[in-house]
Amino acid sequence: MAQMPQPAATHAAVAPSEPWYKVLYIQVLIAIALGVAVGYLYPDFGKSLKWLGDAFVALIKMMIAPIIFCTIVHGIASIGDLKKVGRVGLKALIYFEVVSTIALLIGIIVGEIIQPGAGFHADPSKLDASKVAGYAQKAAADSTIAHIMAIIPKSFFDAFATGDLLQVLLISILTGVVVTGMGAKAEGISHAIDTAGQIFFRIIGMIVKLAPLGAFGAMAFTIGEYGIGKVVDLAWLVGTFYVTAFLFIVLVLGGIARFAGFSIFRFLAYIKDELLIVLGTSSSETVLPHMMTKMRRLGASDSVVGLVIPTGYSFNLDGTNIYMTLATLFLAQAVGADLSIGQYATIIVVAMLTSKGASGVTGAGFITLAATLAAIPNNPVPVAAMTLVLGIDKFMSECRALTNLVGNGVACVVVSRWEGELDMAKLNEVMSHPVTIGTHISDESPEPMATETGTPSKVAAAE
Repeated sequence: MAQMPQPAATHAAVAPSEPWYKVLYIQVLIAIALGVAVGYLYPDFGKSLKWLGDAFVALIKMMIAPIIFCTIVHGIASIGDLKKVGRVGLKALIYFEVVSTIALLIGIIVGEIIQPGAGFHADPSKLDASKVAGYAQKAAADSTIAHIMAIIPKSFFDAFATGDLLQVLLISILTGVVVTGMGAKAEGISHAIDTAGQIFFRIIGMIVKLAPLGAFGAMAFTIGEYGIGKVVDLAWLVGTFYVTAFLFIVLVLGGIARFAGFSIFRFLAYIKDELLIVLGTSSSETVLPHMMTKMRRLGASDSVVGLVIPTGYSFNLDGTNIYMTLATLFLAQAVGADLSIGQYATIIVVAMLTSKGASGVTGAGFITLAATLAAIPNNPVPVAAMTLVLGIDKFMSECRALTNLVGNGVACVVVSRWEGELDMAKLNEVMSHPVTIGTHISDESPEPMATETGTPSKVAAAE
């Protein structure tokens, strides 16, 4: 595997450190704290700031589809070997399904041990189903066949218009395969897509500087709208979910990371900027482009990054999986329902299917929870029971997105090493010197996609 050019790293190493107030993750952390304060002290004003968070997420999301398309198409074309593309994709899917299943089982195990809903004694007949009717309707329309058909866009460009990640993945893979099959005749197209991808990454670099404003507005709205009291009322479930997700990251993902040759804690420190942005916005999509850039700088091969990270946003949602099984058991315990072994098995299978395509978007986990409940045979847990967690779902959405993000990052490194395309020397160097080797996210100039020979081209140092 070709080594990254050393001059850029040297330049970054000797660059003077920034003042603390210019570091993006510190700005985001301050913004989150201010948002909580404003939402608590001035709830009406806090609710009026919702547009700040929505605007930031919308700005990021408008670039996700073209970035994924350019990255996957050029990544497949740069590999030049469709057998290798299939091999990498198969390894990624195997990893996703194994780890996702572990996440689902952990949610069930913790729910049975902790019993967060025991003693809640909710009366299903007194629950207001109208509050979750919209989620139930969307879930009812999400049958297996409908889910498969939804992957196919109405037209090639409709996927870009709607921003559906599964649809974008489909047309990206098809386009990449065709471009690869055309060989030398498509080199000009491949180069143009590479250039377009770099342009889109630079646009993201500009947008991400607005992350503190987005985090401030989103957090002020959340506290102003729902209040801290909602968390206190159902703190046992919220706390159980956060602790479970943390243990999953440390023990499961940490064990996988150690087996792959790196520390999960150093990895978390390396992506701290992205974690804080996700914490503020409740959406892992907001940092997808920068995660791809950081994984390349960590030593993962360009082709693996281009396939695993975008695909993982639809197929590797560890946090969402933990949430669905844990929340399902909480609701069952809250209404006094006993689930059979067959119903547990159905929950795992249905949750595995309905979680695909959630893509880290705020609220998607709640819809998949409704779909899971609706699919349980002889279901003793009414969908109306979801009203018990409706008020605190927003607080758990952050944890879902954070866990999904970490899981996808670990998956990228692991699959890259599994494929024999992980630069361990570079990984250890970046992990050992996260401050001097890598620049802050707000200053990062994205790595270009691989050239036809698979060797990254040189880039100018970040300004």
